[in-house]
Amino acid sequence: MDKKILRIIDANFNRLREGLRVCEEVVRFFMEEEDLTPEFKKARHLADRILRNSTIDLTEVIMHRDSDEDVGRESSENEMVRSNIIEVFSANIERVKESLRVLEEFCKLSDPDVAEKFKSLRFKIYTLEKETIERLYVVCNIG
Repeated sequence: MDKKILRIIDANFNRLREGLRVCEEVVRFFMEEEDLTPEFKKARHLADRILRNSTIDLTEVIMHRDSDEDVGRESSENEMVRSNIIEVFSANIERVKESLRVLEEFCKLSDPDVAEKFKSLRFKIYTLEKETIERLYVVCNIG
């Protein structure tokens, strides 16, 4: 597989897992939601299993990582500002959905079955996002 595509997969897989972890921490520690916390954990572990069980060699993916030379590694102003927990959750769930879409599209090039699994996970995340946001607004006394 082309090393540039492997870098795209690597960046988005990392972004996906990081975003899911932040969301998981919001529902676990801020919201203290016993039923949502394991759902985010399951999603994170499922994403890991999807890629590890694919035809994509994760060692090769990591070997092509070039974080030091990544032209997009600088944060934008928006990334550095969060005014409340809803913005923290929202920014990270967006990262998750975007990463899943990128993984879905680029995995189509080598492993369409894996692409379909990422698509399925993306739709699960849409549902989980809605449920979490509804509860988060209650916890924050908004709306």
